[in-house]
Amino acid sequence: MGYLTIDQEAYGVLEDRKSRFLAHLVPYAQFDDRLDALRKEHRKANHFVTAHRHLLDDGRVEESGKDDGEPSGTSGMPTLKVLQGAKLIEAAVIVVRYFGGIKLGGGGLARGYSGAASDAIARAALIPFVKTARKNVEATFAEGSELERRVSCLSLTVVSREYTATGVILLVEGPEETLKAL
Repeated sequence: MGYLTIDQEAYGVLEDRKSRFLAHLVPYAQFDDRLDALRKEHRKANHFVTAHRHLLDDGRVEESGKDDGEPSGTSGMPTLKVLQGAKLIEAAVIVVRYFGGIKLGGGGLARGYSGAASDAIARAALIPFVKTARKNVEATFAEGSELERRVSCLSLTVVSREYTATGVILLVEGPEETLKAL
């Protein structure tokens, strides 16, 4: 796949003919909450253009670009194209626009939104994306300590332990490829 992602928010800005484009690149899990917070923080802003890319359980990528009242295709899609070009996944960008009084036209809007998103990505700490999964593994009481040692050596996380009459069942979480080796 070769995807990249982020684990903390990054900020970018672009100004064009008195219009200000404030881009917030956020982890996908924080997208809805951050959008709500930005709407409250920037009550006088004219538009909140969004784009996101999210990996579904079946391996497909869900993606979206929303124009939020800007002319169709001039803001959400160019912003999404920037996310695609950077190979970002599990990430979203919210661009807050303050209108400066001068109409920018379709090309100007596309440059403004995509430029602000590009600036946020350039300032972000990008990390390789690793798909995580969960798996139940069982062991007898006699094998339990060896299983715990293997889980620890593989740097996996034990989410829960369930003790049964014959042993233990561990719910383990970590990189999908590492779980296959367990």
